[in-house]
Amino acid sequence: MTVPVGKVQTMSLYPLTFREFLCASDPSTFDYIEQNLSLSHLPEIIMSKLTDSYRRYMVCGGMPEAVIALLENRGMQEVDRVLGDILYLYQADFSKYATPVEVNRITALWQSLPSQLSKENRKFLYNVVRSGARAREYEDGLFWLEEAGLIYRLYNVSKPGIPLSAYRELSAFKVYALDCGLLRRLARLSPEVVLSGNEQYKEFRGAMAENMVLQALVPQLNGVPYYWTSGNQAEIEFLIEHIDQVIPVEVKSATRISGGSLASYTSRYNPSLRVRLSMNNLQYNGGLISIPLPLADWILRLIAMA
Repeated sequence: MTVPVGKVQTMSLYPLTFREFLCASDPSTFDYIEQNLSLSHLPEIIMSKLTDSYRRYMVCGGMPEAVIALLENRGMQEVDRVLGDILYLYQADFSKYATPVEVNRITALWQSLPSQLSKENRKFLYNVVRSGARAREYEDGLFWLEEAGLIYRLYNVSKPGIPLSAYRELSAFKVYALDCGLLRRLARLSPEVVLSGNEQYKEFRGAMAENMVLQALVPQLNGVPYYWTSGNQAEIEFLIEHIDQVIPVEVKSATRISGGSLASYTSRYNPSLRVRLSMNNLQYNGGLISIPLPLADWILRLIAMA
């Protein structure tokens, strides 16, 4: 196959973002955000509506058919059926484009995602895929999933220098799913647990929140961000390059924002701007933008206001 250079324009398509979901599910709240967004507290009624819509989005994700099933009130069982069918078709596709040995490895990698992300340290480990597994056995399978657009691979960086790509550590990375709804269904997590905010869901809720934020960042950045760690002491979920600076983005899945990772990063590198996403209200104070998780799609717009 030949490609006519200069005559073809490529375009990347992603799952529906929360911003697009909100536009379809709650147009009045969407219009309020679009018209009134600033670095100040949102009215409590808006925060309440955003929280409800955010939890619903975490259930269905951005697969269009699943979104339609939810918005047409066909029930959570139908949403799960749609997502289950998509997962089945993805796995059926593995066998079309890979050898039997590769199919087994790709399937094992894909099915290990919930286990990889349920760890407090979400660094990808091959022995979570299979006891005794080695990188050379599974690297091709990871590359296949990445090229197929089913996963995002985020690399650790040794320091937040520009460009971040110059400091990436190829042996240390995290892997997320292309869509939070598919991740939930792959983990067999019931919609009711997500909607109720069950306390036993606390750890995996963090993984789901990070996956959703990543889905919001990729289209805004036209690429995948990085992350930073300091041994086992501190971790910043995402680092993004914006114009002439590297901005740390910390993700907290609830209203509790305890933990010293962002403070440790700030002490070491003194960034002029930091971002924290949580379920707390919007505010800007001393170079720190606190953003509600549902507004992850508006991160760059809010950064431009700071």
